[in-house]
Amino acid sequence: MRAITEASEARTARAWLARLAHVERGWLALAVAAGLVAGALTVVQLALLAWLVAALLVDGRSLPALLPGFAALAVLLPLRALAQWGQDAAGLAASLRLRTRARGELLDHLARLGPVGIAGQHTASLANRVVDQVEALDGYVARFLPQRRLAVVMPLLILAVVAWLDWLAAVFLLLAAPLIPLFMALVGMGAERLNREQFDAVSRLSRHFIDRVRGLATLQLFGHTRMATREVHAAADDYRRRSMRTLRLAFLSSAVLEFFAAVAIAMVAIYVGFGLLGYIDYGPSGELTLFSGLLVLLLAPEFFQPLRSLAQHYHDRAAALGAAEGLVALLETTPRRTGVAQDGPRGEHSLVELEGATVSHPERGRVLGPLDLTLARGEIVGVSGPSGAGKSTLLQLLAGFAEPTEGARRVVADHAFAWMDQRPLLIHGSLADNLRLAAPQADAADLHHALARAGLADLLAALPAGLDSALGERGVGLSGGQAQRLALARVFLSPAPLVLLDEPTASLDAASEARVLAGLAALAAEGRTLVIASHQPAPLALAQRMVRLDAGREAGAVHG
Repeated sequence: MRAITEASEARTARAWLARLAHVERGWLALAVAAGLVAGALTVVQLALLAWLVAALLVDGRSLPALLPGFAALAVLLPLRALAQWGQDAAGLAASLRLRTRARGELLDHLARLGPVGIAGQHTASLANRVVDQVEALDGYVARFLPQRRLAVVMPLLILAVVAWLDWLAAVFLLLAAPLIPLFMALVGMGAERLNREQFDAVSRLSRHFIDRVRGLATLQLFGHTRMATREVHAAADDYRRRSMRTLRLAFLSSAVLEFFAAVAIAMVAIYVGFGLLGYIDYGPSGELTLFSGLLVLLLAPEFFQPLRSLAQHYHDRAAALGAAEGLVALLETTPRRTGVAQDGPRGEHSLVELEGATVSHPERGRVLGPLDLTLARGEIVGVSGPSGAGKSTLLQLLAGFAEPTEGARRVVADHAFAWMDQRPLLIHGSLADNLRLAAPQADAADLHHALARAGLADLLAALPAGLDSALGERGVGLSGGQAQRLALARVFLSPAPLVLLDEPTASLDAASEARVLAGLAALAAEGRTLVIASHQPAPLALAQRMVRLDAGREAGAVHG
């Protein structure tokens, strides 16, 4: 059963890669055409070299008489190099475009899933898939796909030339050629499985490491840093062993393929040598000349070179398929949708309307509802209730992060919202970078104005670099109150008419709480709709209407 599932996942991954590659067929065709030109120039170059040697040693021509041949050889070398460069450049262009499209698909899908849909995914695993696993597609597109076509056309071209010179030598090459694809396929099946396991291992290592770094303070407090270090070391050692296993297979397969190619070339060399010496008189061997024999010997390695290159890039294919299976598994994660038609609000001044709306999770059952709620433009609604009552789920439903399992949710056509909670997202970057998460096009004047409205003008004046001052991940460098007010400044920058606040003043001192509440009052004065979910009485005191939840149901509504 597991084998059937893995085969199905592999087929799905190959179909996804084929669909992405089909879009870049123009660049890939250009890479193949450039490769064919380089291969044809190689054949001409070797024929010219064999002719020069035969003319010098057999015909006894002088060097001045051979100058045109040497000049042609000098012209062919840069032309061949230019064609090879064109093949590489076209393949890299196709790869870059495909990876950009694949990463865009992943990011768009994550946006559709929303915070609720990706709650079960570790951020380290997601980062590994969006960055490392997408990058693993590079060699497959840039090198393997063009080489797969060249490995068919170029050996046939060289085989035709060798058959024209000596059909018996062509038979030797033809008998040895199938061995390379055979062993390449056998090795590739194992390499694909190992690459898939390696990507899983690096995802686990990423999750393990990030979890330990985030919990470093707690581990130090309880004296478990040595144990955490040993756990990270064990996970890293497991990844090392898997990587070495993959490399060992790659080196072993390369050695096997090189062995068969060397044996075949040696057989051709023995035949040509004995044929020229007159020890073989079977078939066309008696007609061998220095030119034809030397050209056959020069073409024999070139006959196997496309197959050997394909074998080398076959590991790129295995790595890409291993990565694609993880990417497709993420893309096949579907958000919970009910299929209920979502119309616009019925009320003229309504932003959002919930009618008999419920939210259920497979693991926990119903967590909210049935609930009827209408948010009018410009009002302030407070949401209270004990922990686990469904306050955060209600905000997620209003934002569209969660869809109603039953009932209806109706929103205006241009539904937009701003979000602020007790742990605002602050990224590693400048102060301006964090503000522009809400308004990418905002200029410096807009950023200064938003910070002033949020009560951070004094902080900005005290920073030597101003808006370019660097912040660490999660706001390292700011106090809890400053981080909250920075999040509030982002809300001021956002033009969204609906502002959702989840415990916006939790863990703040009285002074910081007062500044944040003043900012929220200013938002309300602009005519924005505020929904405040909190246990604290101070932010709820701003509400004009209260909704009390208990076990996911509305326990009562109070109008102020």
